[in-house]
Amino acid sequence: MLIGFLLQAQTVVNDLSNSVSELPGQVDELRFSVFELALKGGWIMAVLAVFSIIAVYIFIERYLVISRASSKDKHFMNNIREFIHAGKLDAAVGLCRNNQSPIARMIEKGLSRIGKPLNDINAAIENVGKLEVSKLEKGVAGLATIAGAAPMLGFLGTVIGMVRAFYDMSMAGNNIDIALLSSGIYQAMITTIGGLIVGILAYIFYNILVSRIEKVVYLLEARATEFMDVLHEPAR
Repeated sequence: MLIGFLLQAQTVVNDLSNSVSELPGQVDELRFSVFELALKGGWIMAVLAVFSIIAVYIFIERYLVISRASSKDKHFMNNIREFIHAGKLDAAVGLCRNNQSPIARMIEKGLSRIGKPLNDINAAIENVGKLEVSKLEKGVAGLATIAGAAPMLGFLGTVIGMVRAFYDMSMAGNNIDIALLSSGIYQAMITTIGGLIVGILAYIFYNILVSRIEKVVYLLEARATEFMDVLHEPAR
């Protein structure tokens, strides 16, 4: 019995050593297989890849633009107030032109309307503010479209993959081969995963940009109100 136990132990040790020696090759093969799975998604994965690139580009570009628009100059409105009370409207306009921000362009429009009724000045400021917000929202609708279209495109790939798998089954008859069906199943699963990943990322990007645009809108409204209050203040 002892000899038999030792022989069994030796066999187990040999099997473990063989498994360990084969492990690096299996890991490489697994990584290569994951890359192949993405390729087996077909043209839908290529479209999803383009969607992901567009989504990342829109997010980064808009994020930088909105960040510059939301940057605060603590002394800007104080300087505008001092120039208005001193009657130096040209200096106030020059300050706005040197400060390339939505707030400065909005205040510049209000300065150009000084002397007209306050309602007209307020309407002009609001119109410029709306135009500036629309500029900030450029491309954001594209993110929303990608967030909705990417999962649906992935599901389309799933349907195409399953149809392909069932078609291969019908053509194989009784000689059904797993390898024959694998390509259709690969496409069905991989496109779903790819579509969900791209859609989720685009949805997150979209909400981040929308929240930051809302902060800019609030800032524009606050500065417009402050500017109208300056016009209501008595001259010093």
